[in-house]
Amino acid sequence: MKIAISSTGKTLEEEIDPRFGRCAYFLIVNIENKEIKEVKAIENTAKAQSGGAGITAGEIVANQDVKAIITTNLGPRAFEIFDQFKIKVYSGQGKIKDVVNEFIKGNLKELSNANGPQHQGLN
Repeated sequence: MKIAISSTGKTLEEEIDPRFGRCAYFLIVNIENKEIKEVKAIENTAKAQSGGAGITAGEIVANQDVKAIITTNLGPRAFEIFDQFKIKVYSGQGKIKDVVNEFIKGNLKELSNANGPQHQGLN
């Protein structure tokens, strides 16, 4: 199973970036038999958009054929994209390696709707 995590950097040692649409990277993590098998970092090219970053970021992640997303805050437009593609969304924060291990154990909360604001924009 492939999952995506909004990340501040390129490794599992980084922190989850709380802003999905404007995070620096997405880590694509392949999990097999409850173990992390592969990690790939993808730069989030949507982060500098003046508007619609969540939608574009959602499309970037959906195109990676992931089955789940882990982030802290997810706006309504990005959530709609994942709902359309039947991609589950989970809430997490902290060091990515720890959060992925909690995901593997089944301890993360699945979100049933957006939990972040629309337009958590550029600072």
